[in-house]
Amino acid sequence: MLDSNALINTSKDHMQKAIDHLEVELTKIRAGRANPQMLEGLHVDYYGANTPLTQVANISVPDARTLMIQPWEKSMITPIEKAIMAANLGFNPQNDGQVIRINIPTLTEERRKDLVKKTKAEAEHCKVSIRTTRREANEHIKKDGKGMPEDVLKDFEDRIQKMTDHYISIVDKHLTEKEKEIMTI
Repeated sequence: MLDSNALINTSKDHMQKAIDHLEVELTKIRAGRANPQMLEGLHVDYYGANTPLTQVANISVPDARTLMIQPWEKSMITPIEKAIMAANLGFNPQNDGQVIRINIPTLTEERRKDLVKKTKAEAEHCKVSIRTTRREANEHIKKDGKGMPEDVLKDFEDRIQKMTDHYISIVDKHLTEKEKEIMTI
């Protein structure tokens, strides 16, 4: 028997997770302004353990073009610096013995266009995930809805489609905002 509310709620959860993932990925795409999330996912060798940077240092933004990393232990400055260089983020960390400063370079027109392409690819990946959820829900409706009136099944499919359209519009909105942010000098 088809449980429409459970199916709709499960589909909604999957689509929201796709949006949440997109938002995280978009924060990692730098738009010329310093943002601590640029270093999200960066791991440092902390006494032999691969540890997230945020667990060994404080990351702050003193101005729009600078990230400042304050390690909780001075001995961590070199491993943090090495991790930033190894991550190949295009940053050149500067170490003064107390903190590490990263000056965020201004983006060239070519680099901005590359970032827009990357943003569009992330958005498309999210849309594919949302559409896959729709397809799976529709398959579930067809499989478990045998014997149910056709108009009821059609109503379920319409609800899933409206939800899909809603989430796709959210993706488009995020994409437009990020493109504008990247292309603004």
